[in-house]
Amino acid sequence: MTAELVRGQNHPLPDTRLEIRVSAGHPVVAGAALGDERGRVPGVEWIAHPVAPSLPGVDVPRQVAADQRLAVDLAAVPDAVHRVSVLLALPVGAGGPTSFGKAAAPFVAVTGPDGTEIASYTITGLDSESAVVALELYRRQGAWKVRAMGQGYEGGLAALLGDQGLEHPADLAASILAPTQAPAPAPTQAPTPTPTPTPTAAPAPASEPAPAVPGQAQTPGGPISYTHPRRRTTTPEPAPTPAPAPQAAQASQGTAPVPVAGDAAGWSMDERLYNQVWGMFEDLARTAAAYRSACEFAESRLDRELDETLTDYRSRVGGANDAARSAARARHDELVERAREVLDRDLAQLAVESEVVEPALPPAYARWDNPAWHAYRPPAEEPMAVRLGDLHLPERTELRIPMLVRLPLERGLWVDSGRGRSEAAGLLDETELRRLALDSAVAHAARLLAVHPPGGFAVHVVDAAGAGAAALAPLVDTGVLAAPPARGAAGVTAVLDQLTERVDLLQMALRNGAVDALPPGLDEARQLLIVHDFPHGFDDRAVTRLRYLADEGPGVGVHLLIVADREDAAAYGPVLDPLWRSLLRLTPVPDDHLADPWVGHAWSYEPPILPPGSRILRQVLAQVVEARPAKQP
Repeated sequence: MTAELVRGQNHPLPDTRLEIRVSAGHPVVAGAALGDERGRVPGVEWIAHPVAPSLPGVDVPRQVAADQRLAVDLAAVPDAVHRVSVLLALPVGAGGPTSFGKAAAPFVAVTGPDGTEIASYTITGLDSESAVVALELYRRQGAWKVRAMGQGYEGGLAALLGDQGLEHPADLAASILAPTQAPAPAPTQAPTPTPTPTPTAAPAPASEPAPAVPGQAQTPGGPISYTHPRRRTTTPEPAPTPAPAPQAAQASQGTAPVPVAGDAAGWSMDERLYNQVWGMFEDLARTAAAYRSACEFAESRLDRELDETLTDYRSRVGGANDAARSAARARHDELVERAREVLDRDLAQLAVESEVVEPALPPAYARWDNPAWHAYRPPAEEPMAVRLGDLHLPERTELRIPMLVRLPLERGLWVDSGRGRSEAAGLLDETELRRLALDSAVAHAARLLAVHPPGGFAVHVVDAAGAGAAALAPLVDTGVLAAPPARGAAGVTAVLDQLTERVDLLQMALRNGAVDALPPGLDEARQLLIVHDFPHGFDDRAVTRLRYLADEGPGVGVHLLIVADREDAAAYGPVLDPLWRSLLRLTPVPDDHLADPWVGHAWSYEPPILPPGSRILRQVLAQVVEARPAKQP
């Protein structure tokens, strides 16, 4: 059964030998880009287009035509390739439409070697775009999938190629489109991929998808027909099918590949696990976006069909109106049910992968209840990232993805001790919420200390009123702090002066290329300043210095972790708005405040929780102190 995809939806590919058929109803240029796991295309040698139509495992047509066929053999692409993006662009000066919104929506189908249709996608929703990433074939856990993309570009092919990470995209787009001529008839047989020398650079993965609806050819500026364009009913002679690879055979039997921890690309296990976690995040984001898109489409179609029954006077007699409404609701329920089945399938696979990956994570990425902490030893190198909590979506709240943030931190952290809009915060009194906020900040600081090499990370604390003594005890008692917590206005000023002077000194050395001239006694460790109960104890001068540290500190290894309720700082008015915007807001209780600009999700954040009664945090901090190099007299 053919899978009719909507934007963002994916579908497994049962075979590695494929044909991509494009029916646009108007002339288009077809191409393909090979990408590595990070979604980038390193150079022009990874783009197949009419001027250079062949790459390892990929052949595209040389002609400009309304019907195009691309041949793909995923088993023949280089190992570094993790994504194959199918690109469509409108030719220049061919007398056809100048944007996809002025013509029938392109229809794209993926077929097997015997011509059986596997998945199809109608690219609707385009307007002034003249180039589009139609589909993406991507490698996931050793198996290949297809994802409906539909990402259009108003800037045309140049903008598309620039988004793929290519240099001089305008020149490349001009060279691709310049030779295009009047459309030629569609070939009757798909080209066969021809072996080509494998490029030496590593390719990169593509980006996001978008939806579509096909139609017949039409006059530019005329009405658009959203009926399906001509679909081929004849199948070509089946080509001899090679023995499937183990993963392909597994997919063809309808079973999902067994997840393996660390099966993503990377030079080290740390990098492979990091990439795998972010692959899980991307998959969850996209499958949820596809489900929501399908439900919205079903709702809008139901509304349209119900409106039509009300405006058609002939359906008001003989019960035809009720029958039409029942049929419309049945179609709606069928669409939603099919979307739910796809969602459940993808979420189940992600849940299985999470169960495999979570126990294998190193301390930097692991939850506090992971046994990895009981075997903790201070690392020799800084990891790629650090876990600051978990993320989940409402489609399946128990499926949590580690929230990994790259190191060194590019932004400061703000643990919000206010109520915000969280339902969980509304059940707590103000004192308890503030205590939880500082507990969370201490857990974040302890993890940052633990994942850096001994002596590579120093922590300062400002607790002007001394109200956080109990929560700060693990840091104070184990002796990991650079100095006792600063108290009162004088203590606040002294710490801020010290760190501000450090930032000024390091910036001056970097600007003048005089790093070797830094004072010999300067501590080379990264610095973290925890500010509890901000803005208590801060005057206008201290606030200005804190804003300076937030803006300039991360570039020279000085970072902020502020525990505050924004309402407490309301007296400063909008002057502190830049400070809040520069910090990554975290919460001490679950909240759906983390916005995802990528696909528009509001992710629910959950803070790191220590097991009740656990002494693991103190044990880890004690090892951090024990492993520190002795100070020179």
